Amino acid sequence: MALYLCVDCGGSKTAAAIANESGEIIGRAFGGPSNFAYLGIEAFSSSVATAVGNALKSCTSPPSQEPVSLPPTSVTFAAAWFGISGVDSPAAVAAITPAISKLLGIPAGPRLVVANDTHLLAAPVRLHPEVSCAVAVIGGTGSISVSFKETNGVLEELGRIGGWGWILGDEGGGFHVGREAIRQLLMEHDKASVTGKPPPDSSLRTRIMSHFSITDFMEILTLIHLPERTPSAPSDADTSPHVSIPREKRLSSLSPMVFDAAFEDKDPLAISVLRICSDILANEVAVLLYEEKNPQPRAVKASESIISFGGSVSYMLRMDLFGVWKVVGVMILV
Repeated sequence: MALYLCVDCGGSKTAAAIANESGEIIGRAFGGPSNFAYLGIEAFSSSVATAVGNALKSCTSPPSQEPVSLPPTSVTFAAAWFGISGVDSPAAVAAITPAISKLLGIPAGPRLVVANDTHLLAAPVRLHPEVSCAVAVIGGTGSISVSFKETNGVLEELGRIGGWGWILGDEGGGFHVGREAIRQLLMEHDKASVTGKPPPDSSLRTRIMSHFSITDFMEILTLIHLPERTPSAPSDADTSPHVSIPREKRLSSLSPMVFDAAFEDKDPLAISVLRICSDILANEVAVLLYEEKNPQPRAVKASESIISFGGSVSYMLRMDLFGVWKVVGVMILV
């Protein structure tokens, strides 16, 4: 039986889906993070192997309990499409393709498509014959916005904004949400040192202090900046469990707490954080578009495009983009 595989490789998880020849999804599974730029080939391959192996196990009913080795021996992948965060250049595609080819038993070539993860989000353009372009927006662990044009069934990348990683950017992604939350709470603390009044109550502050097990919010500065423990460091070099977590993850992992505080608790500070982050991402999306009366060579016309979202910040971003629509037209939301 020939199978078709699609794998979405992100900064927080790997999602694999398997379809049969009729296009029916018959297996799904997840693995760990697989951002190629952050992890390298070995860790990337491990997360992909977990997701694909478990997806193959779920293709039977009931799901198989036996481990699945890769490349598979009982089935054949007719084709595979990988969308990988951190793969941003032809050199990166060339570097990662041999490992994927070996893992799946698919030779490099037309049966194995490897691209940035935004290409997966742009795929719905093929479902809308009335449009010819797509804008893919990811506001997940990281962030990036990319515009595409479909030509003869092939997605051509036109322009991109962001995708620079947490050191240089990722505005609107989970790292930015976590960082902005800490910044806003620190600013409230600093204001209180001047006014002599305690900072306003905030469920977000309570959630974050509980997460880090601190009683004074300023303790968070040390926990955020602590260098990661190296394998050669003594096990008792630092008692904080957070020292074993990469510094960028210490901030991006706070994003769910911000969403919970905003939507469950209606915390004004948490809502403000999400608005700040989504505003920046919305403005980045606007760069890819052109006004009806001011066309740009590689910008897309909003009324002839769809926009596809990925990541948690997309909910807030949809509301912010209403302001953009007043300028550039209307896009179909997917």
